[in-house]
Formats: sequence, structure tokens, C-alpha cells
Amino acid sequence: MPVTRLWRWAPAAAMLLVSLISYIDRNTLALLAPTILKETGLNAAEYGLVISAFSIAYMLGNPLWGRAVDRVGVRWGMVAAVSLWTAASASHALAAGLAGFAAARALLGLGEGATFPGGLRTVTQTLEPNQWGRGLAVAYSGGSLGALITPLLITPVALAWGWRGAFLFTGLVGAAWVMLWLVISRRPDLRVRPPAEDPAGQAARPRFGEARLWSFLAAYALGASPIGFVIYGGAIFLAQHLGRSQAEIGRLLWIPPLGWELGYFFWGALADRLCRGRLGPLRALRCLMTAAMLAALPLALAPQLASLTLVMADLFLGMFVAAGFIILSMGYATRVYSAAHSGLIAGLGAGAWSAGVALLMPVFGRLIDLRAWDAAFRLAALLPAAGWALWVIVNRRGSDQAAELKRQ
Repeated sequence: MPVTRLWRWAPAAAMLLVSLISYIDRNTLALLAPTILKETGLNAAEYGLVISAFSIAYMLGNPLWGRAVDRVGVRWGMVAAVSLWTAASASHALAAGLAGFAAARALLGLGEGATFPGGLRTVTQTLEPNQWGRGLAVAYSGGSLGALITPLLITPVALAWGWRGAFLFTGLVGAAWVMLWLVISRRPDLRVRPPAEDPAGQAARPRFGEARLWSFLAAYALGASPIGFVIYGGAIFLAQHLGRSQAEIGRLLWIPPLGWELGYFFWGALADRLCRGRLGPLRALRCLMTAAMLAALPLALAPQLASLTLVMADLFLGMFVAAGFIILSMGYATRVYSAAHSGLIAGLGAGAWSAGVALLMPVFGRLIDLRAWDAAFRLAALLPAAGWALWVIVNRRGSDQAAELKRQ
């Protein structure tokens, strides 16, 4: 590949790295939860509150950072955001109880709210419109890749230097990215903020009074909710229910995020193919979302499976399908709304997911404290069905949505 082409894709690759780092930072707590809860005396319900602190701040941070990168530019906006969340991640090493972890987690969530708005803004600012799809796949896939490699990267660090050392290590990684970004973002197309333009010449904007916006948010938040459950509860499930050690958990927990990573590309390719076919975009998306909803249901069986191999395969499938809900709901929203508002769309979707996690994790935490794993997994498996149902109800009678989908 010519050097000029590599340089053109360097900002998108940098966004892949930053989304990867953001998921390493947020997943380190989940991975080391069995050890941290044991040493600090936190229970699972308190752990759920800590996760909620992150999720609430992350939910608020998404639209705030989206506005910031639009106004001050993606170069300095991302420097500020990543510097904030890097300091917050490292500060976990100083926490000793509920208040300390909640404060560190809230600051981490606030900073990481820039991840997807920054990625989308970078892609649309540095690549041609016919490259945006591939650019977004590159920029966003770092999240699932980060979840995948966190156990492989952080486990040996924690075993060597303890869980506090693991959080200090994440701070060093974030600082290294800031230095890299300061070099890459010296490009003229990143130092200035061009005016937002809509290549299609349309002005459709998400409005909170519209049912179709709420159907998108429900499909995204509820459909992708198994990701949060598996990320934050998977390590505890393997430790409590299956009796696996921290070292064994570290060797296993890369498997479910691999399903998430592969799911992005599988559902994305399938949606692109079917939406161009005779079914039309809305009908194709409805068929695919129905298939995803049905494929999410086997997650309820995980506590009943006797084989560790089957359990890991079930968790893999759960995250694979959850990635489909993200891709399909975003495919819907980017067709019914103008491309000029794609940053807002990304922020609203990620924020809705975070709000769902904030509300649900204390519930999951209570069920975990009660060792009610059957109920916890049934709830995780049925939430995508609820998101699917709300989306279908709104769009079944939506002839105006269908017409807009076909025009784009």
C-alpha cells in the first residue's frame, strides 16, 4: 500500500487504537472484579453501583464530547478527553472502597464519552464519503478488540504487580496514545474544523418527540445490553458458578469479545448486501433484527450448561448477536436521518446503551449476590427481544420511514 494511502488512513487507525484503549480501561475492573471485591470487601450490589457511576457519566459524556469535537476540533478535543480518562483509569489504583471506585469510574466514563463521537468525526473529516463505511468499521472495531485482548494483556500484569499495578499500566498506555495523536493530528484536515455538510442535501434531524428515534434507541440499548452483562458479570459468573480461578478467567474471557468483534463485520456485510436487494432497506433490517432477536435467546441457557466449552460458546453467541443489534439499529438510524447529524446519532445510541447499563447493572448485581444466575441470564436474553418488539411496533406501520429508507 502506498505511503500516502497509509497516511490517509492513519487517523482512522488512531481512532481504532483509542477505542481499543478505552475498552481496555473500562474492562480492567470487570476482569479483576473477583480479586478486587475480595480484597476491598465490596459486594456485587456495590460493584453494580460502581458500574452505574461509569454508565451515567458515559451517557452524559457522549453528547457533550460530540458537541466539543464539533466546536473545538477533534485534535484538541480528543487530547482533552483521553488525558482525562487516562488519569481517571490510573486513579483506580488509589481506590479502597465504594466512594473511591465510584468517583474514579465516573471520571473514566465522562472522558470515554468522546470515543465514538471522536471516531465518527475523524472518519468523516479525513476520508472521502465513499470510504466512510470502512472507516467507521476500522474506528469502532477497536472497542470489541479491546474487550477481546484485555484478559490476555492485563492478566499477566495483574499477576505480576497486583490489581493496582494493572490500573497504573493502563494509565501509561493512554499517555502513549496522546503522544501519538499529537503527531498524527498535525495534519491540516485535523487542525481545522470544516463546516458540517450533508452530502445528500437533506436535513432530517433526530427529534425526541419522534417515535422512530425512540425505536432506534430501544433497539440499540436493549439489543446490545448482553454486552454489558457479559463484560461486567462474566468474570464473577466464571468464578462463583463454575469455580474458575483468576488466572483461568484471564485465559477464557477473550472468547466472548471475539464474538462481538466478528459480529460487527458479519452483520454489517449482511445488512449492506440485503438492504441493496429486492426486500428494500426497512424490510431487510426487520428480517435481520428478527433473526438476531431469536439468536439472542439461547443466552438464557448458560447456567444450565454442563460443559465449560458450551458455556463459552454461549457467551460468544450472546455478544455476537448483540453486535448485530448495534449494526442494524445504526443502519436504520443513518438511513432515516441526515448524514449531517451522524455524530449526534452515534452519541445518542451509545448514550442510550450506557443508560440501560446504568439502570440494569444494580439489578444484575442483586441477582448475582443472591446467586440467582438463571434469572440473571434469562433477563439478559430477553432484553434484546424487548428492544426488537418496540422497534417493530413503531416501524410496522411506518410508511413514512419506509419511504425515507428507500430514498437513501
